[in-house]
Parts: sequence; C-alpha cells; structure tokens
Amino acid sequence: MNLKKLIDEDRFGGVFRVHRSAFTSAEIAALEQAHIFQRCWLYLGHESELPNAGDFRRRTVAGQPLFWVRGSDAQMRVFYNSCTHWGANVCRVDEGNAELFQCFYHAWTFNNQGDLVSVPDEAAYGEGFHKEAMGLTSPPRVDNYRGLYFVSFNRDVEDLISYLGNAKEYIDLILDQAEEGWRVVPGTQKYSVRANWKMFSLNSLDSYHVRPLHSTFFKYTESLGSGDPPPLPPIDFPGAQGRSLSLRNGHGIDIFPSLARARPIAHWHPILGEESKEEIRKRRAGLVEKFGEERAYLMCNTNRLMLIYPNFALHDIAGVSLRYFEPVGQEYMEVTVQTLAPRGESAGLLNRRLENFLSFLGPGGFAHPDDIEAMESAQIGFRAGGPEWIDASRGMHREATALDELHVRAFWRQWHANILGYAKAERHHDALDGERISEGTKR
Repeated sequence: MNLKKLIDEDRFGGVFRVHRSAFTSAEIAALEQAHIFQRCWLYLGHESELPNAGDFRRRTVAGQPLFWVRGSDAQMRVFYNSCTHWGANVCRVDEGNAELFQCFYHAWTFNNQGDLVSVPDEAAYGEGFHKEAMGLTSPPRVDNYRGLYFVSFNRDVEDLISYLGNAKEYIDLILDQAEEGWRVVPGTQKYSVRANWKMFSLNSLDSYHVRPLHSTFFKYTESLGSGDPPPLPPIDFPGAQGRSLSLRNGHGIDIFPSLARARPIAHWHPILGEESKEEIRKRRAGLVEKFGEERAYLMCNTNRLMLIYPNFALHDIAGVSLRYFEPVGQEYMEVTVQTLAPRGESAGLLNRRLENFLSFLGPGGFAHPDDIEAMESAQIGFRAGGPEWIDASRGMHREATALDELHVRAFWRQWHANILGYAKAERHHDALDGERISEGTKR
C-alpha cells in the first residue's frame, strides 16, 4: 500500500479525495493506533465527574484500561487499571467512591493515591522487594484545560495548551456562558457503531448533512413557531450558513446562527417552554453585561460543532454535549455521550435542557439514529467494489461556509501527516496562492 497516495489533492482544480481503504484497512488501523492514539492528547473526562475525595471513574482510552480518581488529598490522578503484581484490573466498576482498591486476584491493595498499602503475607518477600516502588502507574502525561481532562501515552507530546491551538478560543466561548461553572449531568449514553471511528469525527464537523438527514427535526421545530425574534448580530457575521474553520492540529469547527434556538442560553423559543423565558433573558443580559454585546451574541445566538482531533466532539447545539469515540478495529467503534449544564441552573430549565438534548442527540432522538444509520451505511459502501475515493472538495474555491468541507480537509491533512510518521501537517487550510507543499515535520 502506498500511504502517500491515500489523499489525492488538486488545489488549483478544487478537488480533494481520500482513498476508501482509509476506512477499511487493518494496516491503516494499526498505523493509527501507533501514530495517532499513542501519540496525541486524548479526552478523558470533565472535572465535575469527581467532585469528592475518593470519587473514581473507569475509562478505556485508545484501548488502554484506565481509571481516574480524586485522592483523599483532593488531587486528581489517572492510573493504568492493572495490578502491579499479575496485571489484573484493580478497579472493576465504572464509577463509585473508595479509599482503597483491592485486586481480586491476590488481594494486593492500593489506596486512592495509587500507593501499594497491603500485600498478603508480606513477610514471604525478600529484602529486594520494595512495596513503595510497586504502586499503580500512570500514563506519561495528564493535563486539563478548564476542567476538560486529557491524557497522552507519549511522554514527548507537546503541552496541552499548544496542542489545542485555536480551539481554546471556542472552548472558552462555550464554557464562559456559565459563570458558576459546569457539571456533567448524571446519565451517560454508551453505544456502538459498526463504522470506522473517523466517520464520527467527520460527522461531528459536517453541517452539509444536517438539513437532508435530519429533516424530521426541522419540521418538528418549525411546527412550534419561531419564538422571540433573534437580535441582529452586532458584528460582521456570515449569513445563515455561517462558516467552517480549521483550528490547526486537525481540530475544526462549524459556527452558525442557532438552528432551532434550542439551547437554554439563547433567545427564547417555544421548545424551551414559556416558563423558561424570564430566566433565559436574565442569563443573556448577564452575559452582555460581563462580555459585551458582540461576544454575548456569539455565545447565545450561534451554535458550534467542534472536533478536538482526533476523537472528541464538543457541541453546543441542543445543549452542550461531550462525545468521544473509541476505535475497536477498523470497522467498529464504541461511543460515549454526556451533556453539560450550568451548576446554578434551575430545575425547570435543566429539565428542558435534558429534554432538548435527548430529543436531538439521545438514543431515540431526531439526530443520533439518523447519523448512525448513515455512518453504518457508508461503511458498508466502503467495502463495495467500484468507487475508490470519497470526495471532500466542497468549497475549495471560495471562502468556506459552514456547509463546506474546509475543516474536513484539515482533519484529513493532519491524519495523513500522522499516518506518514509526521507530528503535524504543514498546511491546515486551503491555499490557492501556489504556496509550497511540504509533507510536514518529522516526529
């Protein structure tokens, strides 16, 4: 397989294609594990999931069994979920609170700071056995940005702030909406999709599919009426289609005027209920006072579909959702979905938020079943004979709208650089000025 020819790009002719083997090849899936999932920053969870000392969550990240715990000293730590004796899992439930973790195999016991504190018949071990050196081990890098925790299995990975690049600005635009901070609402969705993980990354960026694939949702919201008219944008903002942006390092975003006014930090819409109108207006007024009319407009009256490369989607449409997708082989993934809510939100508005979130992104909602069916259908199509390429050329010849695929191409350029063994793609945007093409920076 010639890896350099996985992408076919004619910048001046406006054509960008990706070979379909990117979705079906076991060889490529192995390269992704080695050069992407073992080398990038990967999302772990939100700090609100561990509010108290002893709280823990079990996770699988890039195939690695981990657990995340707030120690009795209040510090958060991440450990490989593997006993330092014979390797069995020491954390065997998804969440809870514990001072100690005991391996069920031989009863070695660790505290919630990772120290080995008890070994049955410790006198049976000789002088060279040092219990203090046998504590649980952690991934090489753990860090967070504004409570969003990430891990990397690459000791030499760049710092998280640099990795997030221009995505930080848009993370801030979401998280600044709640002065009191955010919390993950209890109730996690977990499901599987019979498709390559990159389909979810691409679907998380793509607005081109939204109107045709989710037409039932728009018919429903339009039947409810338009609600209060949105304020005119106080800034030079693109029209109804919005814009797509590359945020460097493979990250990307669509930003556009609110589709259905379904977010509880926005102007009022009937889907939010008459009783929520006053609270929403007060929240918006508070944001205008703190940040000014221009930034408040971006917070309240636009939506964002953002991907943090490679596999973490942060969306603020129909609520603020966190979605991450774990590849299992080349044609299967496991997906986790959560939603954030402001800590001080009223019970009534929180219920409306969850209703909107579930009605759009829930297992039986308007969007997710459509998306899953489309992704699985595409995966079946990738295995068919005939076409060799998928196309991602839309908008190459113009300033990209949110319906164009600029950010999709940026994702593919970063992916291709990684597959070829480079840390970064040299070019993260479309260029029509004849700039020199470089394969990137070698790791």
